[in-house]
Amino acid sequence: MNKLALDELLRQALIEDIGYGDVTSEAIFSEEHVSQGYLVAKQDMVLAGMTVFSRVFALLDERVKVTPQYVDGDWVQQGEKFAQLQGPTRALLAGERVALNFLQHLTGIATTARQYVEACGERNTLIADTRKTTPGLRMLEKYAVTIGGGTNHRYGLDSMVLIKDNHSKAAGGILVAVQKVRTRMSPFMKVEVEVEDLNQVQEALLAGVDVIMLDNMPLPMIEEAVKLINRQALIEVSGNITGERIAELAAKGVDIISSGALTHSVKAADISMRLE
Repeated sequence: MNKLALDELLRQALIEDIGYGDVTSEAIFSEEHVSQGYLVAKQDMVLAGMTVFSRVFALLDERVKVTPQYVDGDWVQQGEKFAQLQGPTRALLAGERVALNFLQHLTGIATTARQYVEACGERNTLIADTRKTTPGLRMLEKYAVTIGGGTNHRYGLDSMVLIKDNHSKAAGGILVAVQKVRTRMSPFMKVEVEVEDLNQVQEALLAGVDVIMLDNMPLPMIEEAVKLINRQALIEVSGNITGERIAELAAKGVDIISSGALTHSVKAADISMRLE
């Protein structure tokens, strides 16, 4: 994780929330007032984002001490107190919402990713994220996916070649698009193509691509596509992926299941910060 980028992100979040100061806390507590508290899990969850949580307070006041009992990736049960906090009351209250927003969001992603991975059972199917991330939070959201046991798909447009439907249509077809990529990119660059029907699967195979993404295909068509590809390329399934579909898709013999819902539709984990 890029620490400079992280600090910039957290500072912007604090500026957005605190503005010119926490008028409530500053009216009630002196600068010397000190409190202690804890974090409690209000649901079973896979923890993700403790470093981010702690860093929020470090940027506000280095006297704040966060002592976690668990690390990212650990399973925390409902009702468990999993971190202790101590420091100036003003800083604890000023940073509470921002720190929790990050922690709850990332933990929600990690927990969902773990559920998806476990739904694959003993199969070697990978659960991957997408670029459907919250603007500005991609680094953290993709980190949380890996904490839950998932795999990062391309980080950005410069990570790999992925020929989507609009590329193919504008270029005049999958074969044309792949040929242009092959002549202009390094031969070591993997090429993935998105397909929507069996005819496009055939075209992708003819082009000799490395990965074929079956996009929004009904289950019977996925079964036919897997037979057609016959291990000539890696098979990725994407589009309308929900937790309920993971097991049946993995059972079809696909290599990768990618889901935008891992980052764009995940419910934040239920976590509370309480002062004593």
